[in-house]
Amino acid sequence: MKKLALILAMAAALLFSQVALADEFLGAVASNFEAPAKLIAAEFEKDTGHKAELSFGSTGSFAAQIRNESPIALLLAADDTTPKALEDEGLTVPGSRFTYVQGALVLWSATEGYVDDQGQVLKTGDYKHLAVADPKMAPYGVAAYELLKAWDLLEKLEKEERLVTGQNIGQTVQFAQTGNAELGLVAQSQVWKDGKFNSGSGWIVTPDLYAPILQDAVILKPGADNAAVKAFIDYLKTDKAKEIILSFGYKLQ
Repeated sequence: MKKLALILAMAAALLFSQVALADEFLGAVASNFEAPAKLIAAEFEKDTGHKAELSFGSTGSFAAQIRNESPIALLLAADDTTPKALEDEGLTVPGSRFTYVQGALVLWSATEGYVDDQGQVLKTGDYKHLAVADPKMAPYGVAAYELLKAWDLLEKLEKEERLVTGQNIGQTVQFAQTGNAELGLVAQSQVWKDGKFNSGSGWIVTPDLYAPILQDAVILKPGADNAAVKAFIDYLKTDKAKEIILSFGYKLQ
């Protein structure tokens, strides 16, 4: 009995020490990375005991919050320019910025067979509305506009009021999913899993039609001394996290 009591006491002490060492943080994550981030955060908590409280939205909105002294400790952005700007403004932990993924733009429809394998449906005009993200707030919106300009479609679609604009890429894919737009220019990760589109039909936009979408992570001042933030950054680079990331169609740097 004494031996059993000693074992139980040691187990309780170990559990208490793990809880005591565990920490949590508030992270801001670009909408396009929502699905993999949720999976990674769940595995992170199981494996480390730390907790990541994640909020999802547009990179532009998060940047505004950060500049207004938000307690956000970590930013996983949809571009590399916003984290760099925050770094230049002295709002980040020096040396913490790095590219965690490279994203891809796709032309997608919720309807099977609607989008051909060259994206020519975008040129034919066989649709009433095209959903795009606001280029002032979302880097994937910038990429969408670059494609439309490259194909000389932007002015025509704006004049005919056929663009449906989402505040972020998450809202943009919702417009396409619900039928508010027959087509959407969205992030590949939102409609892709394990090597194929998870529903509907789509075309992965030729990369030379828009600037590379490099997505940077950076630790912000509120996360400077938070052990969970550092642990999460390290976890993003593990094989388990990389496998999740790659399954959504991202490239790794």
